[in-house]
Amino acid sequence: MNIDAIILPVGILAVIGAIFGVVLSIASRVFAVETDEKVEAIRNALPGANCGACGFPGCDGLAQAIADGKATVSGCSIGGKEVADDIAEIMGVNAGDIEKEVACVLCQGSCGKAKEKYNYNGFVDCRLISDFQKGSKSCNYGCVGGGTCVSVCEFDAIHIVDGIAVVDKEKCVACKKCVDICPKHLIEMVPYKSKTVVKCFSNDIGKVVRANCSVGCISCNICEKSCPKDAIHVENNIAKIDYDKCINCGICVAKCPTGAIFSEYPERVEKIKEKQKLDAEKKKQELLKQKAEKDLEATKNN
Repeated sequence: MNIDAIILPVGILAVIGAIFGVVLSIASRVFAVETDEKVEAIRNALPGANCGACGFPGCDGLAQAIADGKATVSGCSIGGKEVADDIAEIMGVNAGDIEKEVACVLCQGSCGKAKEKYNYNGFVDCRLISDFQKGSKSCNYGCVGGGTCVSVCEFDAIHIVDGIAVVDKEKCVACKKCVDICPKHLIEMVPYKSKTVVKCFSNDIGKVVRANCSVGCISCNICEKSCPKDAIHVENNIAKIDYDKCINCGICVAKCPTGAIFSEYPERVEKIKEKQKLDAEKKKQELLKQKAEKDLEATKNN
């Protein structure tokens, strides 16, 4: 075997490989895209969900926007305060106070509580259901339970329970996709710390609400009159809570005659209700005593 016949091709390939290596090395330097170290650091601090909730095209877009001063260090709702603090340190600024928010479905009209206009048997999509006579429920404002919000949630934070959407606030990352896609616009962002929410979205008058749903707000103003902090007011036939004023005392929840106001502290609400019953009974006994005294006085005078 001729050894030269083997060495020569191998040598040629080695030379060609070396030449290509040099060319690629030069090209990588000439055509290299400069990477901003700050952008890269911000990108590494972000969670990488690429959900788009920030309004930018993924985490890369947000990182660039923050570096360019077009977005705040708290632009990532998923990352919350921890990520905001990390990015603030990179940017050399103060993140400030960041209040966590979660999505909340303002409806409790589940099966058996909200009346139905008809049985829907078509393609299950909230937008299609809502387009036909404003939904299958008698209440035109209520959740139709099609689960379109469920289909867009990437974090398994919302599910259909007994005919209505329910958010798991511990899983919600405030991406707002469910808020944007709801055709009824009844999913709103509320402070995570808030334990009291008016879970009704109807602007109908009380008489109409009562006819359609057993747990709807009837705009009776009882909650407004009973709130010690002036934190709840009836506007356009629906009670609205000022979360900056609300102290989650539970009084409005206990006073609500229909149960339209939801509280995460049911034990506290029950204690308030028990106290209300005792106070009412005490007042009743006082009135009976006063009446008896008046009757006795009248008898003596006669």
